[in-house]
Amino acid sequence: MSEGRGVLTDAFSPDLLYTDVEDDLRASVRDLVNRRCPPSQLIAMYDRSASGAGDRVHPGPAVWRELARDLELAGLLVPEERGGVGASAAVAGVVLEELGRAVVPAPFLTSSVIATVVLLASDADVLMSAVAAGDRTAALVVPFSTAPGAGFPAVAVADGRLTGAVRSVAGLEAADVLLVPGDDGGVYAVAASDAVIDLVPSLDMTRPVADVTFEDASGERILTDGHAAVRSAVTSGAALLASEQAGVARWCLDTTVAYLMQRRQFGRIVGGFQALKHRLADLYAGIESASAAARYAAVALGELGADHHETAVATAVAAAYCGDLAVLAAEEAVQLHGGIGMTWEHPAHLYLKRAKADQIALGTPGWHRAALAGLVDLPAA
Repeated sequence: MSEGRGVLTDAFSPDLLYTDVEDDLRASVRDLVNRRCPPSQLIAMYDRSASGAGDRVHPGPAVWRELARDLELAGLLVPEERGGVGASAAVAGVVLEELGRAVVPAPFLTSSVIATVVLLASDADVLMSAVAAGDRTAALVVPFSTAPGAGFPAVAVADGRLTGAVRSVAGLEAADVLLVPGDDGGVYAVAASDAVIDLVPSLDMTRPVADVTFEDASGERILTDGHAAVRSAVTSGAALLASEQAGVARWCLDTTVAYLMQRRQFGRIVGGFQALKHRLADLYAGIESASAAARYAAVALGELGADHHETAVATAVAAAYCGDLAVLAAEEAVQLHGGIGMTWEHPAHLYLKRAKADQIALGTPGWHRAALAGLVDLPAA
């Protein structure tokens, strides 16, 4: 990418193929979540939550402990010298693809990606090491709808005490430390126990959002000029959320194809009907494109950083495309499963809910398309 906006060169030509290490990691994550977080447990989580007894069957904490500690994924993006694994954003994208395939209720995106990017910009090494080890879980206190480059609320700060409220924050249900942007430009670490957290009704209960209120809460300033780090964290989250959306879409296609190859109607395998073949072929082509766009965004983030122009372009492309494509894939899965796809017992609704929630997270597809037009100097008509 040249210095001029919207002028593309061949200076950045990444290898988008998956490495053997990434394939092995994918297999390990898939095996773990298949064993520990089957769809039946997620559906039971919804049932128990509706009756007020969700904690007894919530698979998230146990799965996250194994992901964070056994597979060491909590510190995936943290350099080795700061207590982490030192992997790239591309590797994190592989993990998110698999977590999306199983709609796992784990705070990998909110803690190990978004909050970690903020911590990496700070000198809070003790907190960073604890988060990287999976001993603590962090959440960045900005609305989950915040888009790259958009403004975000800042809590009032006076003598190190924080007062204010932020709505629709993701990851709070699992966090024990909150990273809070202050109106003085700093970022403060606040114990979750010192805040009032109110979970709000969420379409996707595998990643609920909550309102958080600070009433003269004590905070430790970890960044004096930290709003740039917050913006980088939001961009990183948006870039890697596309990988999760690609994983959601891939599950929807694979499961639908498998079902249609077994279901019989009028004495024939349903998958043999030409109209359905065309729909599946179109969906397959879309998912391949989404996977490529998501992979490119993850690789650009890892090699160029969140603040590079090429990363911004790649993120906007991936977020705009993958957000809509995941919803389409989930809708097709529900419809092409016929009557069973409409039932509570079938997991298709879990994927539709995650896809719809992700579609408005970290910037809507419309927002990203508008941002992309500006990034490549294509003004609106």
